[in-house]
Amino acid sequence: MKKRVFGRKLSRDRGSRKALFISLIKALVLHGEIITTYAKAKAIKSQIERLVGMTRKEGISARRRVYASLANDRKTTDSLFGIAPQFTGRNSGFTRIIKLPERRGDRSSIVRLEWSQKIKIQTKKEGKEKKEAEKPIKKGLKGKVLERAKNLRKRSMPK
Repeated sequence: MKKRVFGRKLSRDRGSRKALFISLIKALVLHGEIITTYAKAKAIKSQIERLVGMTRKEGISARRRVYASLANDRKTTDSLFGIAPQFTGRNSGFTRIIKLPERRGDRSSIVRLEWSQKIKIQTKKEGKEKKEAEKPIKKGLKGKVLERAKNLRKRSMPK
C-alpha cells in the first residue's frame, strides 16, 4: 500500500527522472516558458519555487546550492540569479500553469509553464565584445602557404 508517498515517478527510474526535471527547469529558465504535460509541470513547479527562493538570498552558499542542483550549469545558474531580483514583491507563486488543448495523438493534457510575471533576462556580459588579434604568421612551409593565401584573398576582394 502506497500511503503518503511524496513525488511523482512519471514512469522513469530515479536517474532519468532527475535528468528530466533538470532539463525542464533549464528550459524554463533560459526560454521563459515551456510546453509540457500537466504531470511534468506539476512535478517541477515546487522545485522551481524552491530554486527561486534560494536565489533571492544572493549568498555564495545559495549560488553553490543552485549550481549543484542544476547539474553544474553556469549559464542557467547565472540566468536564474538574473531573474530572481524581479520577484522582490513575492514570497511564492513565481510560476503559473496555463492549460492548452489536449495532445491529438494520446489526449494527454498539455500545459504551458511560465513565469507569473513578465521578466527581462539580465546578463552581465552585455556590450562587451572581444577584438580578435591578428595571429602571427608561422615560419616554414606552412607559414608561406598561409601568407600567400592571405595575399590572394586581399587581391580578390572587390574595392
